[in-house]
Amino acid sequence: MPRFQDVLLTVGQLNYTWTNTESLLIYLIAGLAKVDKETAIIIFLTLNTTRARLDLVERLAKMAKTPQACRDAVLSVADQLTHQGKLRNKYSHCIYSFDETGTRASTQLMRIFDSKDSVRYGKNEELDDNEMHRISASIEAIRDINRQIWKIVEENQFPH
Repeated sequence: MPRFQDVLLTVGQLNYTWTNTESLLIYLIAGLAKVDKETAIIIFLTLNTTRARLDLVERLAKMAKTPQACRDAVLSVADQLTHQGKLRNKYSHCIYSFDETGTRASTQLMRIFDSKDSVRYGKNEELDDNEMHRISASIEAIRDINRQIWKIVEENQFPH
């Protein structure tokens, strides 16, 4: 398969897996805030960034009424999501370039880097085999986080 198709498929899987797993925060919100699923959905959708959603989940988990085992499990998955989110954000907010044969791929990050006396933007990076393996490993890590969240939901009898 040409690199072009491989990149699109892999990045698509990354985004699908991420979105599917991020939506499970609804159940953590419902259980930790002791609200029904519909209320948790409204809260989730009102918070329009992953960071805001994770902040809420972490703060709810840290409340004194949250049992320690639940707190530890929720904070662990939140930390893992934050870590995996960095790679997901990179590939969701870049421009992709391919050579004329579709076998070489690179990304250009759409971020501004300010220093004391200059500004840089558009860092270019090659999407080589090592980077593709890194994305695939992230997909597997996010799938594992998904399973961990479901385990928390079940063990703590959160609404779902």
